[in-house]
Amino acid sequence: MRAVRFVALGDSLTQGVGDPVGTGWRGWAALLAPSLAGDVEFTNLAVSGAQTRDVGERQLPAALALRPDVACVVIGVNDTLRHTFDIRTVAARLDEAYAALTRQGATLLTACLPDPGAMLGLPGALARPLARRQRAVNTVVHTLSERYGAVHLHATGGTWIMDRALWSADRLHPSERGHRQLAAHFHALLAETGRASGQPPSPEPEFPPPTRTASLLWLATAGTGWVVRRCKDLLPQLLRLAADEMRHQARGTGARLDQSASAAVSAALAALPERTGAAGGAQLRRIVVNRAATPGGAGHRAEAEAPASHREDAEVAANGVG
Repeated sequence: MRAVRFVALGDSLTQGVGDPVGTGWRGWAALLAPSLAGDVEFTNLAVSGAQTRDVGERQLPAALALRPDVACVVIGVNDTLRHTFDIRTVAARLDEAYAALTRQGATLLTACLPDPGAMLGLPGALARPLARRQRAVNTVVHTLSERYGAVHLHATGGTWIMDRALWSADRLHPSERGHRQLAAHFHALLAETGRASGQPPSPEPEFPPPTRTASLLWLATAGTGWVVRRCKDLLPQLLRLAADEMRHQARGTGARLDQSASAAVSAALAALPERTGAAGGAQLRRIVVNRAATPGGAGHRAEAEAPASHREDAEVAANGVG
């Protein structure tokens, strides 16, 4: 019997940043791999800083060539941190990746993620636009995961997400304990459907956590570089978004920004093509995703047709405000 082929696609989260082993990173996907079955061939294609574009152009072709039995695609946070953010493009890229992998017969793993503004503890006017973008991505991921029958992890809230011990010094990447929690949660979901026969990953860290000095040193070197690279790209627009946020709050029209973002997500989902073997474009347009009951979820309904009064807002939201 041949080995189970497990391929991981994504960004620094799946690459394993925050879980150092030797001179490299390990991460949740590598921790999960041995628990899938007796013999697993694991390939990690995830790259720090990757966006949905990088998954589609570089990682997906390599993954398809490996013909995986299990494939994880956890991506999108870096898209929200760029001035080029467009939820329509993100939705189209994710739909293409999910469709290609499931068409080959792979079991697909996906996850929604916490918004970076909350994790970083940014002021409200700066955090809310990022939160709105992440909610939009999460709504798309939720909906497409349902469309393609993915094993989907709701990793947006709960005490296990907010526990500071689960996060590394940069507050954006899990620590070893956090990566182990992600692996354990994915294993539990796979075991429920009979797609994981191995022992669950241990929740207990193998290595001691970095000292406060080591954490501060990391922030002063690699961490500072990470912030500078993203500030060059995002900061001017984020300041504009924050100004819009404060202006709407002062006028009492803050809800309009949420409505605009919801309309943009609806339009993005409605524009997706029909897929053989999936729910299909026509059916997808009728899917209503209500995340209000999901801890840390979108908190909005993503419907196919935006109200006429919101269509102009949808264009704005899709290109930055949302």
